[in-house]
Amino acid sequence: MTNTWSKIREIIKKDPRYSPQAYQFMFEALDFTIHMLGKSQHKTSDIERHVTGKQLLEGVRQFAIKNFGYMALTVFEQMGIKQDEDFGNVVFNLVESGLMGKTENDTREDFKNIYDLKKVFDEDFKFDGKYEIQLSLRALGIKK
Repeated sequence: MTNTWSKIREIIKKDPRYSPQAYQFMFEALDFTIHMLGKSQHKTSDIERHVTGKQLLEGVRQFAIKNFGYMALTVFEQMGIKQDEDFGNVVFNLVESGLMGKTENDTREDFKNIYDLKKVFDEDFKFDGKYEIQLSLRALGIKK
């Protein structure tokens, strides 16, 4: 793991747009996506474990909503991620450092114009579950 973080520090020296957390998030989102698709990182062939840019961005979307909820857009902005192609930049920075792999068909273009972060993580965000405002107010000691 120390080698991984030293490589990430080198990436950030070359491309300071993204925080270390952006790279950590991408590793976690990739793992989430692989499991979501029923794949295994332990397969021997690239085809058996490969995830496309579009699939990874869908995994990023679901993983971010699950972990950050309504704050996902704010969290991404703190990481330096402002549009979908930023995820591609993070991925290809990891690929170029040897921390992630790719096939000969994978490109940064695979991450462009897949979705609009503001729309996906703000405008289209839906709260899951049933929230009773009176219960929340009571929990805060507010009587209404």
